Amino acid sequence: MRVKAIISYDGSKFFGFQRQKQTNNTVVQNIESALNSLGIESKVIGSGRTDRGVHAKGQVIHFDLPIYWQNKSLNELKQRLNQKLKYTKFLYIKKIDKNFHAQYSAKVRVYRYLIKTTPLSVFEKDFVSYYKIDDINLFKKALLQYIGEHNFKYFKKEGSITSSDVREIYKIKVIKIKSYYAIYIYANGFLRSQVRMMIEGALKVERGQISLNNLKEQIDAKKRYFTTLAKPEGLYLFKVIY
Repeated sequence: MRVKAIISYDGSKFFGFQRQKQTNNTVVQNIESALNSLGIESKVIGSGRTDRGVHAKGQVIHFDLPIYWQNKSLNELKQRLNQKLKYTKFLYIKKIDKNFHAQYSAKVRVYRYLIKTTPLSVFEKDFVSYYKIDDINLFKKALLQYIGEHNFKYFKKEGSITSSDVREIYKIKVIKIKSYYAIYIYANGFLRSQVRMMIEGALKVERGQISLNNLKEQIDAKKRYFTTLAKPEGLYLFKVIY
């Protein structure tokens, strides 16, 4: 029986979402270890990977249950997994069609980036990024340049191989709450570290380090002006829509 689950996790405690050879401390490997302890040996498939330090509020995963677990309560499974996991929480688990795939069935992915424009408290340092923004209108104008379908080959981490670098950004919205800005980016998919590089580009325009035209040229894959990334602490995989 295949099940779909929504999980949240504190990315500052892991070396990323995807399994790695050099460490066991990834989100997937922690979940699979907890599942194995309950007699469930299925691989865990996520809607997408998140880098080291990046959090999730609504990551979607799927895995398959053996016959032994098919007659048990999924709520019991959720509770037992949450007892075993320290920095990851299962929000819900439900039975899903066997053809469902957490990655390939996804239609829209939503990331949220949290910025605070005043210094962070000790309790915020792992979950919010501090940036001083003087011209929020210019910052928003830069962000809006990303909307549409583009070849984002200059907005991915070097060394990441993909069959296509074309992605479509459907919507970007910015919400202000006191000294915080929450940036929501909706797309059909993202390249590795793309969101952080998109935020970095908008910040560079706001600071006057590059022009809006420079940013457009990089978005159009004509010329690369920067390769740096915004800090990971403020980034969350917020929601996945199917």
